[in-house]
Amino acid sequence: MAELTREQKVEFLKTIITIRRFEEKTIQLYQVAKIWGYLHPYVGEEAIAAGTCAAIKKSDYIISTHRGHGHSIAKGADLNRMMAELLGKSTGYCKGRGGSMHIADTELGMLGANGIVGGGIPISVGAGFSCKMEAQGRVTVCFFSDGAANNGVFHEALNMASVFTLPVIYVCENNMYAISMSACESISCKDIANRASSYDMPGVIVDGSDPEAVYGVVSSAVARARSGKGPSLIEAKTYRFGGHHPNDPAEYRDKKEVEYYKSEKDPVINYKKKLIDEKILNEEEIKMMEEKIKKAVEDSVRFAEESPEPQLERFLEEVKSI
Repeated sequence: MAELTREQKVEFLKTIITIRRFEEKTIQLYQVAKIWGYLHPYVGEEAIAAGTCAAIKKSDYIISTHRGHGHSIAKGADLNRMMAELLGKSTGYCKGRGGSMHIADTELGMLGANGIVGGGIPISVGAGFSCKMEAQGRVTVCFFSDGAANNGVFHEALNMASVFTLPVIYVCENNMYAISMSACESISCKDIANRASSYDMPGVIVDGSDPEAVYGVVSSAVARARSGKGPSLIEAKTYRFGGHHPNDPAEYRDKKEVEYYKSEKDPVINYKKKLIDEKILNEEEIKMMEEKIKKAVEDSVRFAEESPEPQLERFLEEVKSI
């Protein structure tokens, strides 16, 4: 992999901070009942989305999960339309019909988040077939969690992707808990990446708190896929800082464990420090970046709140009957 440029590193930080501030704002809105339904923040995992999406093109596809705001932002989604969707407004990506777990934008190559654990994994096979048949050099990235790696569709999809040499990169965001179930108690092997050997594809482990490391391994997998060599499985070791959702106190986790990850593996804090140490940015420049991002997030809330509610008589307009 070629050495990263200053611009790439600055963009990593901008993406990570944007995801963090957006998610913090959505938690606040959820707590005052402006966001209905479930909300699954991506706080702590931001570097995975930032590094992965920087390694692919706008024309490439991504398939997300129920914890998918960060993936959308990293792929280039508009904050206004995202926030409007979360608030159920007609100006949202799905016109307020999908909410937090179903943001999609085919123009960005964002094939949709999915409220079903592992629900996006079989879709990756279809998207991968599309990429291969069109022969335009596109690849598909499929995000999923450690919990989804125990679903039958995980094994079926990876097997089929390998059999047909599909250009799919499987990114497992192992945040160590499937709701409240520890991965140590639910997964038979220590590293999910080891399962790749069963399907004759590379299995790579990466520090999910380091966007540069993620970018490096995903770039290699993308190059492999584009050259016709087939799929790869990447396991990004990460940690969700909060519970499964804002109402989950996460009492099933040891307090020392939580404190360790928040103090030692925070991608925002660590990457800020890295860029300061490398003299890429100084504290004042980072402060200015933070202020611009904060304003963009606040503007998205204002846009959403001022947007019209969906009209009941139009709810079925795009529902096609067979």
